[in-house]
Amino acid sequence: MLKFRSVALMAGVALLGTACGGPEASETQAPELTWEEFRANSFQDEEGKYIVDGDLAFDSEEQLKEFFDENVAKDTGSSEDGLAVYYSGGRDIKWSATQARNLTYCISTTSFGTRKSAMVTAMNSATAAWEATANVNFVHSTTYDSNCTASQAGVLFDVRLTTTTSYLARAFFPNSARSSRNILVSTSAFGNISPWTLAGVMRHELGHTLGFRHEHTRSTASGCYEDSAWRALTSYDRASVMHYPQCNGTQTGDLILTSLDKTGARALYP
Repeated sequence: MLKFRSVALMAGVALLGTACGGPEASETQAPELTWEEFRANSFQDEEGKYIVDGDLAFDSEEQLKEFFDENVAKDTGSSEDGLAVYYSGGRDIKWSATQARNLTYCISTTSFGTRKSAMVTAMNSATAAWEATANVNFVHSTTYDSNCTASQAGVLFDVRLTTTTSYLARAFFPNSARSSRNILVSTSAFGNISPWTLAGVMRHELGHTLGFRHEHTRSTASGCYEDSAWRALTSYDRASVMHYPQCNGTQTGDLILTSLDKTGARALYP
């Protein structure tokens, strides 16, 4: 989740507060992107992960290339009837019904320090929003908070603090390896990010952990097209919790789940 800008690939980058403008969203395909252009628009954070589309991480350049070959270079999108689920290899990228009911995580006591209480509160609020609408259950395994790292096998994912200013937070998809199943939260997310809140940012990031793509990638008119590796679950929703407001979005307050978000979440996790 970006604080000031979207580095969505070939997006015609828009600053927060200066919406892209333009007509109602079009769901046509954006111009083809070369591997060189894709690679040039990624960046490495302090942990060496390759970051694309603002808040999604890959362990290596090899994984980045695999993602490009399988998704960006192929026309797998759909303009059928919101949420859009990550769709790759002919299948939805989601948790199994059993795993979806046991999404365990830890929150690093060491990295958050005095900020941990605020982080716990934000995660409680964000997880509750998704749990209230879809058949998913997030479990904070506090036992592992004192040793909450990317190699902690006792949980499905870890939540840790980072000092980067490249994003407010970043997340992962259900098919990510354990080392990449992290939600990293920037120190800047604890400052003034109005009209967003830390809980709102976490609602967005948790959407990724469930398999949902950025909503604005469905529209070339958003100015923030990313790729076509998605399958539509509802009609296009410019107010979606998964839509960057600066990408011709309409949600002007905090990042919250819309009625279409809830419909899409229930469709994927009934």
